[in-house]
Amino acid sequence: MKLPIFIADAFTAKAFRGNPAAVCLLENKLDEDLHQKIAKEMNLSETAFILKLHPNDNFTQKNVNSTLTFVTLSGELKARKEEDGIVLDLPLYPAHPQKLHEVEDLIKTAIGDTLVQDVRYSPDTKKLLVRLSDTYNRSFLESLTVNTENLLQVETTGKVKGLILTLKGEPGGQTQAFDFYSRYFAPWYGVAEDPVTGSAHAVLSSYWSEQLGKKHLHAFQCSNRGGELTISLRSDGRVDIKGGAALVLEGTLTA
Repeated sequence: MKLPIFIADAFTAKAFRGNPAAVCLLENKLDEDLHQKIAKEMNLSETAFILKLHPNDNFTQKNVNSTLTFVTLSGELKARKEEDGIVLDLPLYPAHPQKLHEVEDLIKTAIGDTLVQDVRYSPDTKKLLVRLSDTYNRSFLESLTVNTENLLQVETTGKVKGLILTLKGEPGGQTQAFDFYSRYFAPWYGVAEDPVTGSAHAVLSSYWSEQLGKKHLHAFQCSNRGGELTISLRSDGRVDIKGGAALVLEGTLTA
């Protein structure tokens, strides 16, 4: 078996940054077990499998459709190409006020005595959003050591499956201005820290739009790889999250 496979970095215009993902082109359907084995072999945050709808389709021909639909465990994911990037069409998940005492042990385990300004929870995604004090800046968030190893022992109820740390952006100067910064951790899914994640920003978009009174936001995820996102909230309860993409590897998978 020989399958064309690619690795692309998303939410960045440069290679070796953003969120790496594998894309595998399929002439025929594969067993789900083989999907999982290929994804495990690639060892990346995401692996997408693109299957021809019709036998006469050709992967080498230019796709005339500007929008592609991916079937995921979370439902359909639509992505469309624009001149300056790729836009993900995602549902907008509200983040509701969360009583601090109910998650205090989890937060303290993760970030110690770091000052917290607000705590929200998204029941749809099971993500806990923790806003750090405005006294901190981007460099503090980037250098913050987060203890994810012990979170699995502290949170065992299944209520929380992802931890978002976020910080209000700083005014522009010599550096580019962002509305907010973030980092995302999901050890409950085997991901200590996700380089850049769209689903977390679907929660962050709802929160920061409310806080800043803006429908269009510019965000930066402060992982080691970093990622830049342009966000637009829509009137239909969904959100467009746009970022660049860089192709870094093209090859053939043999098995």
